[in-house]
Amino acid sequence: QVQLVESGGGLVQAGGSLRLSCAASGRTFSSIVMGWFRQAPGKEREFVAAINWSGGRKTYADSVKGRFTISRDNAKNTVYLQMNSLKPEDTAGYYCAASFSATYYKEGDEYDYWGQGTQVTVSS
Repeated sequence: QVQLVESGGGLVQAGGSLRLSCAASGRTFSSIVMGWFRQAPGKEREFVAAINWSGGRKTYADSVKGRFTISRDNAKNTVYLQMNSLKPEDTAGYYCAASFSATYYKEGDEYDYWGQGTQVTVSS
């Protein structure tokens, strides 16, 4: 089992920045793929970013490339999502997810464990 707890969400003006954190506990954190997804009201969940166990492979949705950065600290069992140049369309609930077997990284079905989410609201 893996438990995931997100933090760092909030209200920010367009153009601002936030850093989300996801603390993991349970099974070996350093061996798992970590991803971030988001879901806005009335919309389907969408992939945001993912990172492999070593940090050597990072994948981003086209909509966030160049603005968001995913990273991880295996010593702290934590994955981060640095979000810069935020736009109103980034407003959503952001969810951390973990997988021991993901290969594509962008599909929610690849992930076995999910956090409760943290809300990000970007005002115009």
